[in-house]
Amino acid sequence: MRFALTMRRAAALFLPLLFAASPVQARDSLGVFDRWGAFRDPAGPRCYAIAQPVVRAGQSPRGFAAVGTWPRQKVRGQIHFRLSRPRRPDAPVLLKVGERRFTLVAGQMDAWAPDARADAQVIAAMRSATGMSVATVGSDGHGFADSYTLRGAATAIDAAALGCARLR
Repeated sequence: MRFALTMRRAAALFLPLLFAASPVQARDSLGVFDRWGAFRDPAGPRCYAIAQPVVRAGQSPRGFAAVGTWPRQKVRGQIHFRLSRPRRPDAPVLLKVGERRFTLVAGQMDAWAPDARADAQVIAAMRSATGMSVATVGSDGHGFADSYTLRGAATAIDAAALGCARLR
């Protein structure tokens, strides 16, 4: 019974992300670790750990945080945030992971670390923190933040990296 509830919860959390993140493609689940999931897309090939932001009751989750690996491009541990709503074009996007702060590079709805070194610093901070948030000003002029729990994140990131370890 507990396993069925866990699988139902996982499906409710991650299925919308799978279809919103890119066109429908074959994906293999590598595991669900608390609020984080790990997946492999063999067609890419790519593997990623992904989570939705924590939302208040009655809200529908929007946006996601992901850490991806693309073995053929020799990219490993690249962070990506899909913001929960459009940002004002001139507004900075700030990531807070525990007590660490990072400035992200952003488009209207997406944000990334500026380089591989910053990706590694963010992931290292994620491994030791309990939460993170991405904050900016929306296109409506109001500030907003997407908050994530990091429980299970390190395990999901590791599962995604291992899932693509043999794909090249």
